[in-house]
Parts: sequence; structure tokens; C-alpha cells
Amino acid sequence: MRIETHIRKALGMKAHWVQEVRETEGGLEVLVERLGRRHLRCGECGMEVKGSRGRLPRERRWRDLSVRDKVLWIIYRPYRVACPRCGIRVERVPWAPRFSRVTTALAKAVALLAKKLSWKEVAEHFQLNWKTVAKIIRWVVSEGLKLRQLQPLHILGIDEVSRKKGHTYFTLFYDLERGGLLWVSEGRTEGAVDLFFAWLGKRRTRTIQAICLDMWAPYLASVKRHAPHALTVFDRFHLVRHLNDAVDKVRREMVQRLHGEEKSTIKGTRYLWLKNPWNLTETERLTLSTLLTINMPIVRAYMLKEAFQKFWDYFSTGWAEKWLRQWFWWATHSRLKPLRDFAHLLRRHEAGILAWIKLRISNGSLEGMNHKIKLVSRRAYGFRDPYNFVIAIFHGVLTSLCPYDHKWDKSQLFID
Repeated sequence: MRIETHIRKALGMKAHWVQEVRETEGGLEVLVERLGRRHLRCGECGMEVKGSRGRLPRERRWRDLSVRDKVLWIIYRPYRVACPRCGIRVERVPWAPRFSRVTTALAKAVALLAKKLSWKEVAEHFQLNWKTVAKIIRWVVSEGLKLRQLQPLHILGIDEVSRKKGHTYFTLFYDLERGGLLWVSEGRTEGAVDLFFAWLGKRRTRTIQAICLDMWAPYLASVKRHAPHALTVFDRFHLVRHLNDAVDKVRREMVQRLHGEEKSTIKGTRYLWLKNPWNLTETERLTLSTLLTINMPIVRAYMLKEAFQKFWDYFSTGWAEKWLRQWFWWATHSRLKPLRDFAHLLRRHEAGILAWIKLRISNGSLEGMNHKIKLVSRRAYGFRDPYNFVIAIFHGVLTSLCPYDHKWDKSQLFID
């Protein structure tokens, strides 16, 4: 097979043909011409058009996948077509989207590799400008989101992820029923949640049955205002984290008060008190058994922490509520301020905590997705522009977000 025929078939040409392939200092140049008087397509709607109105004054160049170490350029001077729908428009070429200066094949390769490497590394690999790679990823994400078919939302998960140092966050919204990312808002404020509900709309908001989130007041205020009908469930993962923070605070306060040999006994045992018993090694188990025989505040805190684990075993809301109030009495009479504060936190949000017994939903399953988001940031050594970070999040997390794999119907408009 001649190289001209191979390029024509690879680029999906029906109304065009490869006139010549020539080698230059800049690589390989493929000169393309119209094949006879075959019908062309409108560049805006994709409709097949009979007549043409001349050609553009200058040739256009599209960068394609390299042939070994040679950069490949597609060179063609497009026609103007008279579309009955859109008027006079530049023709649609089969090898590249509208306004693009790279071919669909190269853009797809860039988009696939950008899931594994940073944008800078992808640009270096394909010998492209970083801005060209960024533009391709933005196009892929924006068009992929247009093609995404959202199912009725029943269980919503709200979580946050750190963007950079200094308590700078993104608020993430998930479909917990299907495990998909829905929306990303900048900040950890009430306004960030308001933006999501404005995008979701009142009709789709009415289908939400339960919302799983942490006990952050701005999130709660927005949820109660926009979805008062939905059952609020507080995330088990964050609840356990609050409890562990209280236990660790007891340990830190105790270490600050102790001196000499007593201090050395407790120092370095942080994770012994925070780990689940079944995750301890044999050495850690023996060390912890020895420490539990000493009458110390951290021992009382550890006993309360382990006693609280029984709450997750209840299946009856009534019995769980009775046991929770019993644990509240133990914690408030433990003479440990961090545990008292945690107990009062439970009392203030008791309804949302007890709702977990009935629904048993949690954002814990989404921590893997949050890890992917942090990996995207770490791989690129951070993003200066938060918009680029949001684009990278959608591109890295949503595996099905690729408009190049979409099978277009003839009735569908050509996406710009």
C-alpha cells in the first residue's frame, strides 16, 4: 500500500485525496486536495452541501502523529460552502475538529497520555507547546461533559480536597449510588455548595433522597436551604476522624505534662492508640497491653474510642440512640475535655448520625477517588490556575470522558 493511500484511509478522507507527501527540514508534509466535485460538509452543522463559494486565501496546517522521528503536517486550503442552514461557512475536514490545528488522532493520543503524565511531560513527548496540550484537554473535558448523560440523582456525597497549602480547598460532589464525580466548586464555603445546586436545577434536586457529608456548618446551611426534603447523613469516615483527633489531643496534652521516664513511656505511641486492634502487629499488641495496665487519661480515652465502635454494629435506630446517649454520659463524665467536646458534637448532630444506621452510606468509598485527585496535583507539582486543576480532575477521574469515542448520529450537530 502506498503511503498516500494509507494516510487517506487513516484520516477518513471521502471527499479529499493525498496529492503529495514531501520531506522537508520540518518533517513530512502531506498535501491534500478535493477529490473531483464530491460534496463537502458544513463546518458548523456537518450537513452535506452541494455547492462551494471559492476557497480560503491561505493554506492551513494541521499537526498529526509523527512518523517515527518525523513530524507530520497536513496541508490543505479549505473551501467555503453554502449551507442552507448556516449560510456561508468554511468546510468541515474529516481529520480535525473545527478551529483545531491538530488532528483528531494526535488529540486523542495526547488526551490518553495526559491521564498518566503531567501536561508538561506530554508536551515534551509529542513536541508540542504546553498551551496546545492544555487546550486539547480543555476541549476533551468540555465536550465530554456535554455528552455525559446524567441519571436521576438519589444519593449525593459532598467532600472536600485540599488544593494547596494554606487551607485552600475544592468542594467535590459525587453520585454515591453510581460512584461518579458530578461537580467541582472552588472553596469550602456555603457559596460553593450553592453553585452546585444552581447547576443541578430544582427539578433534579427534588430527586435527591439522602445527602452524605461531614458536619461543616456552611455545607449544612446550603443543603437545608436547597434540599430540605433530603435526609442528611453524616459521614462515618469524618466522624471517626473527629474521635481519633480527640484521643490524640488527650495524648498530646498528657505528654506535655509528663517528665522523665513517664514521658518516654508514652512518647512515640501515637498510632498504637489510633489503630484498630485487628490491625496491630504482635509487637504493637504487646506494647499496648502493657500501657493499658497503667492508670492514665489516655487509657480512658482509648477505652471510650473502642467502646464507640459498637455503635456501627446496630441495625435498629432506637437501640442505637439509646446506646449513643449512654456513651454520651460516659464521655461527659470522663474528665477529658477533648472527649467531652466530641460528645457534645455528637449531641448537636444526633439526627444525622442516627440516619447512618438506616441508610449505611458513607463517603469512605470515595477516598480512592480523592487519592486520584491528589495524585493528579502531585504529578504536575500543583496547578497555578484553579481552572486547569478542575479540568485535570475531570480528565483524570472520569474514565469514560472522551468525545473521540462517541458515535455521532447524522442528525447531531458537529461539535465545535
